[in-house]
Amino acid sequence: MKSLFSNVRGDITGGITAGVVALPLALALGVASGLGPMAGLYGAMAVGFFAALFGGTPSQISGPTGPMVVVLAGLFASLSGNAELIFTAVILAGLIQIAFGFLGIGQYIRLVPYPVISGFMTGIGAIIIILQLGRVFGHEPPSGTIGALSYLPTALADINFATLALSIGTLFIAYKWPAKLGKYIPGALAALVIGTLASLFISVPILGEIPTGLPSLHLPAYDTQSIFLVLEAAVILAILGSIDSLLTSLVADNMTRTRHNSNKELVGQGIGNTVAGLIGGIAGAGATMRTVVNIRSGGKERLSGMIHSLVLLAVILGLSPLASQIPHAVLAGILVKVGLDIVDWSYLKRAHKGPRWDFALMLLVLGLTVFVDLITAVGVGVVLAALAFVRQIAQIQLEQLNNLPENLEDEAENELLKQTKGKVLLFSFGGPLSFGAAADVGHHVRESVKPGSKVLILDFTRVPTMDVSAAMAVETVTTDALSSGRSLYICGANQAVQHVLNSINAKHSETIIFKTRLEALEQALKSTIKNANE
Repeated sequence: MKSLFSNVRGDITGGITAGVVALPLALALGVASGLGPMAGLYGAMAVGFFAALFGGTPSQISGPTGPMVVVLAGLFASLSGNAELIFTAVILAGLIQIAFGFLGIGQYIRLVPYPVISGFMTGIGAIIIILQLGRVFGHEPPSGTIGALSYLPTALADINFATLALSIGTLFIAYKWPAKLGKYIPGALAALVIGTLASLFISVPILGEIPTGLPSLHLPAYDTQSIFLVLEAAVILAILGSIDSLLTSLVADNMTRTRHNSNKELVGQGIGNTVAGLIGGIAGAGATMRTVVNIRSGGKERLSGMIHSLVLLAVILGLSPLASQIPHAVLAGILVKVGLDIVDWSYLKRAHKGPRWDFALMLLVLGLTVFVDLITAVGVGVVLAALAFVRQIAQIQLEQLNNLPENLEDEAENELLKQTKGKVLLFSFGGPLSFGAAADVGHHVRESVKPGSKVLILDFTRVPTMDVSAAMAVETVTTDALSSGRSLYICGANQAVQHVLNSINAKHSETIIFKTRLEALEQALKSTIKNANE
């Protein structure tokens, strides 16, 4: 408990500031999810409190985020607004995240390549903007990205200019709010208040009546026809929430010069989302902007995240009637800013200078995110990135597999090799041998074998590990050498490599094993001299 109260003054300031910043975003994201503004507030309160209490990133502020809301909005459309099933998906997502934490999956989630992260984050930003464009023009567009895009011509043909002006004004205030005033009133909150006051003088759609008081309990529901939709959404929410949270944790680490606990963070996020679903709140994750605001305002420990949630609780208990007057156009303007902030502008500006493959992968993930779904986008992106990496490593491995006639670094070894007069061929493998290079190893060696050679030496001195595919390739090389009347020596293999070779019988009984390359060369020289004398 010592660390909880080690920075009380800074944590109170940071928590209050983060809570004020979170208020308009929670309302807007709740509306965008389809479940209403109070679901956004309940989610922000629950995830923010319990992720801070049990999580592994003390300074992190958690709550509803763009990626999570995009998934929830899609689920809302697919389930025709069945709130109980949606909250069930949120609960399941939380339980999956808890399982991720206990299974130690946090360290693997962070291995998603940056172009994939950039692509789906930019895609999510684009989706949020697309879904709000109809509301900016004064209409209520159909759910779904394709539906919202298809509806745009209709919205453009009948623009409500009062709504449009209110949305643009809100967006302008949120972006241009003076930094000096921002220390006291965040730009998003100022835009929310000013936009709502301005709407009193014009006729635009507002949120309407919002229930007050504490949330009610929502136990998990079950529906045979929708079970797969709910499970799929839960998995997507768990994965995206985990990635989003751990990326924010890295940002917090850089700012506070600390190191977060990935698996503990996932457990905390999971508990927060489970409680959020049980009280009728939307799913959340670590929120980068709110975390940065908290840290810059003095928040360092988990107390700041808990205070941020208490600020939202106070709003829930007393300010709901005021929130009912907020126009949809104002929330749409705030959400457009959220979408623009999620887009990875920093990478887009520099992408043309980097590797073309990475940029192409980012664009592919972006397209799949917007027009297919998030899980497909991330899955395809990770698989393609992994295959590209394996191919790159395979090329390096094959380049390392050199026929070394006269360029050994050790003088004694080099002299022995020269004395064999080309009758001994040495192939040196470099780095971990994997399935990526396995298909070409046999072909590469076969092409390099010269007529008149009597002994092949396979040097594994620089190979720390080997997989079964590579061992099978070695077996092919061994079989080819022995069938052509050549001797085959293996040298420098550590215990791990020897175990893999033995496990699939890659070492034939006629293969001779040596601990060092020098021993193998000495024996090879003796063998060639003996053969020459016979």
